[in-house]
Amino acid sequence: MSQANPFTSTARRPHIEGPFQPEEMRLANRNSGLLLEALRYDVTPTGLHYQLNHFDVPYVADDAWQVEVAGRVARPASISLDEICTFPARTLPVALECAGNGRGAMSPRYPSMPWMCEAVGNAEWTGTPLRHVLERAGLLDDGIEIAFIGVDRGFDRGREHAYGRSLARDVALSDDVLLVWAMNGQALLPQHGFPLRLIVPGWYGMASVKWLHRIEALAQPYDGFQQAVVYQYRSEPGGPRTPVTHMRVKSLLIPPGIPDWYTRARLVDAGPVTLTGRAWSGGGVPITRVEVGVDGAWMPAELAAPLGPFAWRGWRCMWHAEPGEHALACRATDANGETQPLETRWDAGGFGNNAVHRVHVTVRAKP
Repeated sequence: MSQANPFTSTARRPHIEGPFQPEEMRLANRNSGLLLEALRYDVTPTGLHYQLNHFDVPYVADDAWQVEVAGRVARPASISLDEICTFPARTLPVALECAGNGRGAMSPRYPSMPWMCEAVGNAEWTGTPLRHVLERAGLLDDGIEIAFIGVDRGFDRGREHAYGRSLARDVALSDDVLLVWAMNGQALLPQHGFPLRLIVPGWYGMASVKWLHRIEALAQPYDGFQQAVVYQYRSEPGGPRTPVTHMRVKSLLIPPGIPDWYTRARLVDAGPVTLTGRAWSGGGVPITRVEVGVDGAWMPAELAAPLGPFAWRGWRCMWHAEPGEHALACRATDANGETQPLETRWDAGGFGNNAVHRVHVTVRAKP
């Protein structure tokens, strides 16, 4: 029997139940997630921040980078990275989460990067608001969307394309949408988009295009594959689609105690235990409440001071641990009244899973 050509086949990838597939494991070995104990850092160290790259990480020998600004602008041109760096700079702490975070916990799951809960980080991004470049180019009145094209290229479901996304005009002109050249005070690492990338605060990470080399103003909606086909919510395969945009409200708990090397099961000593974690939401909507669940009983956590409108927020809660087996959980609520669901909302592409984070622990009596 002949094998389907992966570069031309547009057949759907069937959903999976049970063990992870070799293809999923290869993706997991190419990408990396946040270690949950690293939630202790207000600003995620660069080497611990999650990363997801669709195709190969491009090799860029130096920072002699040019970005083409084209389409519905009065003065189309290529602009150098050096020129971009002369515009007014901003540094923003931004919580960035992959839209597929939690896909591995869905059943059946879509065969892709099998994230559990670790595809998130909170870095300080330095760049200039995109609007400065658009104003320099003379954005025309009929430019209703701005497309961003990276240099990374490959196949997905039989379609060869460069990774690209777009934003509506009003979003793109916000002072918070940045052309970024530094992460945590240092030049971008290759896997994080060196030498230039986009950061769209409050949105899932797919909007923050890496290795940015073309900005195009469009008089019609952008129809790139990653925009029009991939990042769409679908409650059933082949069903109606809703674009993936802002992050959903979410929180994570730092697993207490010490782990087993293989199973990651947690062992905690009886007595007072301070539980801590982080919470965030999309679109700059503040976190207003975090609750901690112990064996199904919920109690309020204390919120730390905000780090910024788009950053995650710390929380803590005291738990008096009694010997035995216990199920811990956390759930956040934002200023719009959105609260994390107790159970996973299934999605055909595995997107937007913001169900409560659960950690099982064994508590031992003190000697």
